[in-house]
Formats: sequence, C-alpha cells, structure tokens
Amino acid sequence: MITGVKDIRISEVLSDADQLLFLLISRVPRTLALVLVGAGMSIAGFILQQLSQNRFVSPTTSGSLEAAKMGVLVALIFFPTASLFLRMLFSMIFCFGISLLFILFISKVKLRSTVFIPLIGLMFGSILSAAATFFAYKHGIVQNTQEWLLGDFSAVLAGQYEAIYLILPAVILIYFYAEKITIVGMGESFAKNLGLSYQQVLYIGLFTVSLVVSASMVTVGAIPFIGLIIPNFISIYFGDNLKRTLPITAFAGAIFLLICDIIGRLLVFPFEIPIGMIVGIIGGILFLVLIVRRDS
Repeated sequence: MITGVKDIRISEVLSDADQLLFLLISRVPRTLALVLVGAGMSIAGFILQQLSQNRFVSPTTSGSLEAAKMGVLVALIFFPTASLFLRMLFSMIFCFGISLLFILFISKVKLRSTVFIPLIGLMFGSILSAAATFFAYKHGIVQNTQEWLLGDFSAVLAGQYEAIYLILPAVILIYFYAEKITIVGMGESFAKNLGLSYQQVLYIGLFTVSLVVSASMVTVGAIPFIGLIIPNFISIYFGDNLKRTLPITAFAGAIFLLICDIIGRLLVFPFEIPIGMIVGIIGGILFLVLIVRRDS
C-alpha cells in the first residue's frame, strides 16, 4: 500500500492531507482490488477444475477470459456510452454461455486426457479472441480490446473500481455450495446418486465464475494463470475439499497477486510493468512445472 512512485510515510499520513488523500483515492482502492481479484480468480479456477474434473482448466484455459472480453466489446458496439455495470452484465452473460458450452462439450469428449481438455479451451479462446479482434477492427476500437488483454491496476481509483466488490458475494455464495461443488466434481452420476441436482449446482458454479471473471475484466483487465496455478498448488498440499481449502485458496491468490504487483512496481522504478505481464511470466513458468510434475 505504501510502495510506489508517490512517497507515503505511515507516520505522516494523518498530519499530511495530500498523503492521506492519495492513500484513500489510489492506494487503498488498488490494494482492495488486488486482494479481491486474486482471491476471486483463484476460487473461480478451483470451481472450473472441479466442474470439468480437470486440473488444468481455468478461466485462462477454458475461453472464459476471451468470452468476457467479447461481452464488453458487444456492449461497446451497441451501447457506446455503456456504463461500467452494463458492460459487466454483457461480459457476464457471454462468459456464462461460453463456460457452459465448454463444460457440455468436454462432457461429450471420450478422450479425457489431462492436457487435451485445456487445449480445447485454448482453441475456444483463440476463436473468440480472433472474432473480437475482427469486430473491434471493423468498429475502430482495436486499441481498447488490446488493453483489456493486459491486466493493470495502475488506473484503479476510488469511483472507478467498485464493481470489483461483486466478487465478495460470489465468494460467499460459493462457500455455502462448496461441499455440493466438491461432490459434483466427482461426476454427474455420483452427484445424482447422492440426491443432488447436478444441473443446479453446475449453473450456480458457472454463474459465480462468470461474475468474478466479468467483474475483474471490466475493472482491471485480464489476469492470466492465477486461476490455474494457485488451485493446483493448494490442491497438492491441502487436498480437494473446496469448503476446507476455500479460505486458503483465497488467501494464497491475494498474496500472490500482491507480490506480483510489488515486483511490477519495483523492477523498472519509477515506471511500472503491468501486472498481467508479471503474472503471465511467473504463471507460465509454474504451469510448466505443474505439467512436468504431472507427467513425472
């Protein structure tokens, strides 16, 4: 919260009006956004892995991020002056639809390879990204769509990030459905034998994922890999019981994103590297580690 170009001293905050104002307008909102996005995206990844029964599925490898971007693009094309919440609504609808299509599609695939399923998701994402770029070019907003692809918290200010708070009720909802999602992750037949409504739990899980991803997308842009690597490492050390590991997953995701943000601020100080690049580099390396570990 005190790291950055603007020098803030805790001992002087209460006596210096300028430092206090900057802290409340910029640093506090940015820190809250980092914590909520880190926790929310990590939990969203855990949910997708449970619902798809695949460790390498996440918003990054299921097309969810690209679908959210497509939703924002459609909102801007048809409603150029769309508010933040209207863009988030379109983003959430597209994200939910593509996520549901992805889950239904992989349920029909006979080859349940750990790596093959995420490749399908990456294919979905590539098609959506190409379509979004084409329509953005046709309407002269290519630069805007490129900005959405790269997560950046430097523009988070009071009055411009409040949509991110919707992640909090999504996480609370998941906590109450955590045990049911864990059971659904064991398979549709297993869930139905225990008397659960498989479709209802599936829709609730995908709804919360879509809410988290869309709120993050319209506020700070796409944050890759965090929903993939954090749940995997938590699962390795703490198991798959979502209700038990949910607080740990949220905490780990928030800490990871905070560390990446600090690295981005300090590497080329006083300039700043967008956090999407830092997370992408570290996440890509850890993703390779997970693949090697899985195959060994």
